[in-house]
Amino acid sequence: MSRTLSLPGFEIGPARPLAIIAGPCVLESLELGLTIGRVLKSACETSGLHYVFKASFDKANRSSINSPRGPGIERGVAWIAEIGRTLNVPTTTDIHETAHASTVAQHIDLLQIPAFLCRQTDLLAAAGHAAATFGRGVNVKKGQFLPPHDMAGPVKKLAEAGCSNVLLTERGTTFGYGRLVNDFLGLGDLMDLKVPGGSPPVCFDVTHSTQLPGAGETTGGRPDRAPLLAHAATAAGVHALFIECHPEPSTAMSDASTALRLADMPGLLAQIAALATARASF
Repeated sequence: MSRTLSLPGFEIGPARPLAIIAGPCVLESLELGLTIGRVLKSACETSGLHYVFKASFDKANRSSINSPRGPGIERGVAWIAEIGRTLNVPTTTDIHETAHASTVAQHIDLLQIPAFLCRQTDLLAAAGHAAATFGRGVNVKKGQFLPPHDMAGPVKKLAEAGCSNVLLTERGTTFGYGRLVNDFLGLGDLMDLKVPGGSPPVCFDVTHSTQLPGAGETTGGRPDRAPLLAHAATAAGVHALFIECHPEPSTAMSDASTALRLADMPGLLAQIAALATARASF
């Protein structure tokens, strides 16, 4: 048995159109966020895909203490919420501390738990309680160090905090030779996760899966392989794709080595939509 994630205007899950969670890694300005969001929304509408705007107000897990982190919670959340209202799309952002949960849930539709924090009980409990209080959802990224079946733990913690409106995201597994490896057997296991109430829908993080960890003060990446992973995950039957993009990736404040060019997104989304349609006919 499977369940869905409810967002304003649509659901993510089986027998629903594929959802695209996309935007810049860090929100550099309100204007840039609106520019990116408009292109992505239009491309998703053209291709028959659902769209969720994504951006971070703070990048707390950076390779260097000197790396830019973003506008901060007060201004960043206000910007993301305004982008959602202006474009009439759901929004998501990541939280890193328990104190973030309630503040973010008052304005943002989907709270994201970063991969490295997916087992933090207090953070999950705070996110689950805030999501239940304000009618939001929670997206938990699977840690690079966890097997798929261990994601039952975060799902159960959220349920105990009152939240069953959950999405799980695969973002690659640490393998030991300077790259992340995408285990598609494990992706299938994640989609079939055995938890009370049914397995949550699953998202595949396309761009973070191309990271090359340990590349120095900034993480390296292989964005040229992102379309390959997006195609494979869509063919495997995931319910959503997570993609970071920027008009000029080389100048992006964060994840410049993995973000896709905004101009390339409409074409990629059209390909993804065609694959999703073909798969639905099987």
